[in-house]
Amino acid sequence: MTVRITPSILNANLANLAGEVGRIPSADGVHIDVMDGHFVPNLVMGAPFVASLRPATDLMFDVHLMIEDPDRWAPQYVEAGAQSVTFHLEAATAPIKLARELRSMGARAAVALRPATPVEQLADILTEFDQILLMTVEPGFGGQQFLDPVLAKIRKARKLIDAAGGDIWLQIDGGVSVGTIERAAEAGADTFVAGSAVYRSSDPDTVVTSLRDLAGAAQVRAR
Repeated sequence: MTVRITPSILNANLANLAGEVGRIPSADGVHIDVMDGHFVPNLVMGAPFVASLRPATDLMFDVHLMIEDPDRWAPQYVEAGAQSVTFHLEAATAPIKLARELRSMGARAAVALRPATPVEQLADILTEFDQILLMTVEPGFGGQQFLDPVLAKIRKARKLIDAAGGDIWLQIDGGVSVGTIERAAEAGADTFVAGSAVYRSSDPDTVVTSLRDLAGAAQVRAR
């Protein structure tokens, strides 16, 4: 499996995000968290923000919508320049319809689950998505500790993805660091969102490389 590191800019210097994105040239994408203050108790980013940041980098924009009514709002993020848009299963009214709309616009369609939401809820619709995002913290704020109980859920998701076939990425978000990424990779994750671990470092790009190397080695051990 290919290892992908998509740093979250939630923990970056929000006053200089163009410069902050320039500090992670080795990343596989930029993870952009969008929160509406309703689905999660925080308020940050928006489609105009994504559009304004788009000219600053050629990296993939991986937008994570932690909002109510993603059925209405998600397509705007493709129009703003996102190549991948993730919405929460818990918030979507018609997840299959929304995923197909995002794909028809040329974007990758991804679905996210809170830690307590069973991954089995996706079993019959898995192939409608290009990526499954499992939250390894409660969504809403950066800097939280990795929830080890989610490792069992990652393993279940990996089995479902392997059985379904196709190129479906398994992403995790929350508490990803040099101390946790190996466990998650061994469990079956291949795409990792790291925020504070990257941007609280004096050399964010070195951390990106270190995380990728650790995850790759863990995958080899797990074979």
